[in-house]
Amino acid sequence: MAIKPYFTMKVLLQRLIRLDHLIQYKSTGTPADCAQKIGISERSLYDYLRLLKDMGAPVKFSRGRRTYYYCEGGHFHISFLAKESEAHFVELEEGELVGA
Repeated sequence: MAIKPYFTMKVLLQRLIRLDHLIQYKSTGTPADCAQKIGISERSLYDYLRLLKDMGAPVKFSRGRRTYYYCEGGHFHISFLAKESEAHFVELEEGELVGA
């Protein structure tokens, strides 16, 4: 039973990363299409979008292009950064890490 929360969190993060990727490249399609691409229900998609928005993501939907998009540049970055590597990275305004 203790393993289940790990897998739940892992799946949540994988889906958020996938959704972020689709939004970045403006390739989500309609809400129904996007939900299918991620492997969730349309109702769950709205929950994921709300989570992204709660974390500050400026997500909008374009009816003309039929896709979600970020109305400001940026993306989510979820990864482990070793303490030794921290000194070699500089955080940019958009939150992207690059080598110094």
